[in-house]
Amino acid sequence: MPSAVATEVGTTMEITVSKSELLKELTATQGVVERKTTIPILSNFLFEASGDKLAITATDLDLSLRTSCPAKVKKEGSCTVPARKLYDYVKLLGDGDISIKLLENHWVQIRSGRSNTKMVGMARANFPALPQFPAESAIQLPAQVLRNLIAKTIFSISNEESRYTLNGALMVLKPESIVMVATDGHRLAHIENTTSKLAVSGELKVLVPKKAMAELSTLLNSSDAQTVDFARDESTLFFRIGGRLLTARQLTGQFPNYEAVLPRDNNKAVAVHCDELSAAIQRVAQFADERSNAIRMRVEKGEMKISSSNTETGESEDSLETAYDGDPMVIGFNSQYLLEFLKVVGSGDVRFEFKDAQSAGQLRPDEPADSEYKYRYIVMPMRI
Repeated sequence: MPSAVATEVGTTMEITVSKSELLKELTATQGVVERKTTIPILSNFLFEASGDKLAITATDLDLSLRTSCPAKVKKEGSCTVPARKLYDYVKLLGDGDISIKLLENHWVQIRSGRSNTKMVGMARANFPALPQFPAESAIQLPAQVLRNLIAKTIFSISNEESRYTLNGALMVLKPESIVMVATDGHRLAHIENTTSKLAVSGELKVLVPKKAMAELSTLLNSSDAQTVDFARDESTLFFRIGGRLLTARQLTGQFPNYEAVLPRDNNKAVAVHCDELSAAIQRVAQFADERSNAIRMRVEKGEMKISSSNTETGESEDSLETAYDGDPMVIGFNSQYLLEFLKVVGSGDVRFEFKDAQSAGQLRPDEPADSEYKYRYIVMPMRI
């Protein structure tokens, strides 16, 4: 007898939810749902109704997001619904309640006001099982700090799939600090927050995939949660933000020894205003080679000159006043790499530190020594 009951529970579901609350959670999951997948079930949401809530899960196998919204549950049960189609449809419904009911053959009925739609779902049994959050090993991370660390490093992550261990950022958790490092082999972003107090012993290092970082950033920006519960098991990273749980498959392998490339003896430094430098580089970069984006920087007494030339389009030079008093030096950089850094710094002064034309340049926001963040950006020079 119990087996017949179990089958019955798995094949029923009838609930009512508010459009605004459902849409909020469907919106949060859109970045995780696979658009073009060879496994059809991954294009579906898993809906599970019990108690007084509807749990919603989306996954692409590398990344998953579990969230929920309040619901009036008439019959407990579960179903799967085409994710994109449901999201697009719910957006177009009027405000008010939506009733969702599982019919025969995995069809799902959606009714709201005078609108009545039936969608073709798939068997609940096909939806992949997801790992459970290991609450006993969770560490609380400050949400605002994590948001800042991601913003300051994500743009430096490699997009080349062949460089597997560079397709994410290294997060290092220590009792008094959190470090995040990202590199694509041509530039490296390194930021440390020194005000966090974490319940870790020693040092915990994890590689966070780029897609997980982007999704985490979106979730943090749409939540007012003060902390993020972070945990991991052998293969998975877990980030719980309020009522939402993001899981990501860990990147395995060895992240490069980044400490070996941090410049030690860049003895020439020039301070320039972030906005002015960014504007000058953008103007000059219009005339840089389209493939290399190479620009030339010349620092000399009281001045920084930025220039580029291209036999097809012309040449351009901009100059900034500085307090530089060292030996003249010329060095080439990819303008795109500099602009991406300046964009996330936003305002204030930046210090540009050099050694010679063959060594990596380092940029840092010109901040007080007791600042809670230590941010540095290392860029390899280009032959020009």
